[in-house]
Amino acid sequence: MPSDRHPLLNHAATQGVTLDMQGAVAVVQLRRPGKRNALNDGLVAALRDVFQNLPTAARAAVVYGEGDHFCAGLDLSELKERDAGEGLHHSRSWHVALDALQFGRVPVVAALHGAVVGGGLELASACHIRVADESAFYALPEGSRGIFVGGGGSVRIPKLVGVARMTDMMLTGRVYNAQDGERLGFAQYLVPAGQSLGKALELATRIATNAPLTNYALMHALPRIAEQPADHGFLTEALMSSIAQSAPEAKDRVRAFLEGRADKVRRS
Repeated sequence: MPSDRHPLLNHAATQGVTLDMQGAVAVVQLRRPGKRNALNDGLVAALRDVFQNLPTAARAAVVYGEGDHFCAGLDLSELKERDAGEGLHHSRSWHVALDALQFGRVPVVAALHGAVVGGGLELASACHIRVADESAFYALPEGSRGIFVGGGGSVRIPKLVGVARMTDMMLTGRVYNAQDGERLGFAQYLVPAGQSLGKALELATRIATNAPLTNYALMHALPRIAEQPADHGFLTEALMSSIAQSAPEAKDRVRAFLEGRADKVRRS
């Protein structure tokens, strides 16, 4: 990215996170391949800065890891002696960073390969769509290391695969391969080895053509509606629906469909 775009993005590159634009898609890369893209505080802060300062042209984003792995989790070499208060604030700083992905401005697609472990799985679970290739594997080894997830995993991962399955992974160290991971819900797409980035870019490019308010509703309203009592959810849905359909772009798209100028849904 050119040096005059945003100084925080330039700093992020020094911490192992780079951003490049491919059309309307912001391509965000973890670049610590020698550490299997393990997360340290600098990299997590860089992810926060990147997603809080995406270029205005971005309409979708892709996250992937350089080298053989998406992300092997927390860099244990940086695990510090912290008292309870320090540990609390440290965990909350990770929450802020991953919230910048999940509740940011654009939908995020994760391209998964190799290790999607610990904090790497927490990062993947903050994305809206996950594409895995056949080399991917999933684990939560925190239980065997005497620690607990701290990057939002206890909230996000059970929503993908259930509390019982996450409990089993942390108690026993169970590892899931790519095929089982797709079947259970860790990823929505499974592709041959080496093709997750290409598929993620394809999906993100398609997502970038959606009406921005519709994308926003799916990112911000849908997960909250799913947790509301039914009567609250129905009201929130009605409010969000009325806002989305009132946008000029939405009116143009409906008009195009009614006039036969838009593609119809077809069986794939």
